[in-house]
Amino acid sequence: MVFAQTLVARRLEDVWSIIPEGVVARYWELPAPRVFSHWPVRGGTQWTPQRLTWVAAMMAWDEGQTLDSRWEHSREVAGGLHAHWSLGTSYSGFAAALVRESPRIVAGIKAKFRQAMLAMGSRHQTRCGWRAFAVDGSRVEAPLTQANEDGLGCAGRKKTGPQVFLTTLWHMGLGLPWDFRVGPGTDSERRHLEQMLEDLPQDSLIVADAGFVGYELCQRVLSAGQSFLLRVGGNIRLLTDLGWEHEERDGVVYLWPLKHRHLPPLKLRLIVLERGKQQAYLLTNVFDAKRLTEDAAGVLYEMRWGVEVFFRSYKQTLHRCRLLSRTPATCLAECQWTMLGLWLLGLMTVGRLLVAGVDPLCWSVAAARNTVRRAMRTTIFKRRACRLQQLLRRSIKDTYQRRGPKDARDYPRKKREKPPNAPQIQSASPKQVQRAKRLQAKIRLAA
Repeated sequence: MVFAQTLVARRLEDVWSIIPEGVVARYWELPAPRVFSHWPVRGGTQWTPQRLTWVAAMMAWDEGQTLDSRWEHSREVAGGLHAHWSLGTSYSGFAAALVRESPRIVAGIKAKFRQAMLAMGSRHQTRCGWRAFAVDGSRVEAPLTQANEDGLGCAGRKKTGPQVFLTTLWHMGLGLPWDFRVGPGTDSERRHLEQMLEDLPQDSLIVADAGFVGYELCQRVLSAGQSFLLRVGGNIRLLTDLGWEHEERDGVVYLWPLKHRHLPPLKLRLIVLERGKQQAYLLTNVFDAKRLTEDAAGVLYEMRWGVEVFFRSYKQTLHRCRLLSRTPATCLAECQWTMLGLWLLGLMTVGRLLVAGVDPLCWSVAAARNTVRRAMRTTIFKRRACRLQQLLRRSIKDTYQRRGPKDARDYPRKKREKPPNAPQIQSASPKQVQRAKRLQAKIRLAA
């Protein structure tokens, strides 16, 4: 057990090394930076990838109400830790460098973060026997500038301002993001998921709500060699008794929209969950009932709510429900680096919880946020600080038994969406059966 804990701590060194530490060890007590050594930097550059990352990550944690105040505070912390650094003196210069360097920096840091997550041991890598990932999208409001309206577009309900669309793949075992994509508010979460498929580990299970069910997306997931568990609603029509295969089993349905009738139908398994007086309908390509039982499917779908809680942490706990940048490029960069900052905060905390033998899903974003903010203030005023890692180890959710509901009784809720209705399930017509047979014969002849 001691050896395993030591191994986890050592393998996480590459992640610890990208936050400010090493120079003032009594404040941060983390190894010296080594992550950015392979990135070439032009001589005389003030905002190197390493400095950009440190300042941008701390800006994501900072409690300032404006971008200028967050930047000044974070720059002061970085300067206090590394007195030899020559940092720029204007936020506009920092923002320009961040926009210019983000494409290569973000991709590299994501890869490092994923490597660290894979090195965290196998105990919490899976849930119910699956390496499961929840996926969902959310929109973040942007300032009402003309540039943002032209570049980001206005999506959603009427009178909606410019927004940035954020789609996240959330590791259901570790409670951390695995990947994310940002784009204008008019982007599609399905397209974002398609872009993230290639970076998923083999034999993963994607768990999503009814907004992700579609022939094209399901086909792309199958082509990538992955599995999925998707909720299906009343806007989807499913067929039974199509005769595509000689053996028809209970629970087998076919997704074969009219505009895709020239392509083979998707054979799927329908799982019906009883949720009180309502029913939830789930589609999956896992036909082995022993490998994915109905009980396991219900547990995994309920755990999907964790990605919604993660978005709440992003918007409410970090107070980032609204971006502050005034151009589309800086809005996208601000959203990206806030996500990376939250991801890094989670890695720091979960790493310490695993060493202590605590379930990573117990980590408290609010407690971890307060810890790093206190450390940043301590660094600036040169006060003696408690060990950061010890404090992060205590960043867990409340363990007491709650006696009543947490939400307020008369809280004015803006969204009262009804759960999805049951899908339209019908037996295939003779015409559909004949068409399926002709298509099947054509495929056999081509083979």
